[in-house]
Amino acid sequence: MSITPLAALPSARTTPAFRGRIGRDARSGHYAVPRRYRLHLATACPDGLRIAVGHSLLALDDCCPVTYLPAVPDGPDGSHTALRPLYEASAHHYSGPALAPVLSDDWSGRIVSTHGRDILRDLDRHFGDGVTRLYPCGAEAEIEAVERLCAEGIEQAAQHAGRAGGDPEALEVLLATLDELERRLTGAEFLVGGQLTAADVELWVTLVQLDTVHRNHLDASAVHAVAGHPVLWAYARRLAAHPAFGAHLDLDGIARRHHGRCQGLEAAGAAVQILDWAGHAADAPGVPRR
Repeated sequence: MSITPLAALPSARTTPAFRGRIGRDARSGHYAVPRRYRLHLATACPDGLRIAVGHSLLALDDCCPVTYLPAVPDGPDGSHTALRPLYEASAHHYSGPALAPVLSDDWSGRIVSTHGRDILRDLDRHFGDGVTRLYPCGAEAEIEAVERLCAEGIEQAAQHAGRAGGDPEALEVLLATLDELERRLTGAEFLVGGQLTAADVELWVTLVQLDTVHRNHLDASAVHAVAGHPVLWAYARRLAAHPAFGAHLDLDGIARRHHGRCQGLEAAGAAVQILDWAGHAADAPGVPRR
């Protein structure tokens, strides 16, 4: 799979402030002990939604508890005030924003990591049951390729395509990426190795963002072109009905978070919803709604 990304597009993701690892460096003291660590997640945020889905797929409720945060941060700098004590305990004179997601150490009261993908990898590696694997042996490079494709070919391309006046090159990259994914999923249930992996979590969260956030800034013709990938959106719909996916989908929170942060103009595509996410997520059994 290879899509040529837009040149010189900066990543929209915030650089993590903390990047410790569980079980990787003995000097860090972050050994893999059940119920020692806690997740702090806002599922209206893509990183938070990604980790929440992975956490449910790995069935880690008892092993690694989760504290769910409001969809819209309550601090003036975009911080979650509930996280401020953790940040201040973890870095002397910390003055930056207190952002989610956070993996914290209940033993020390400090932050281990704010890097979403590292967190999910460590949960899978050290706390999974060994049967469900989000990062199966030998599939890491292919999953990382999907992560890059989603970040550059969908997320960044959609952001640039939705800017005032539009960006035809960005829209071409977006549609070419969706074409490639459509071909890849034709006749296949999942993206990598015939099983549900972190690649599927990544793509699903990216498609949620595409339809619930980025679509608002695309014109109607662009949205119809994006929607013209029936296999891809059927895949997204099917995963939305999976209990580990749909039960964490906070559509109202995503909308409020977007409206609180976005400075762009709404376009005609805002009226062209691709999937009925609420309806499909309502079909997801087994995981109680918060």
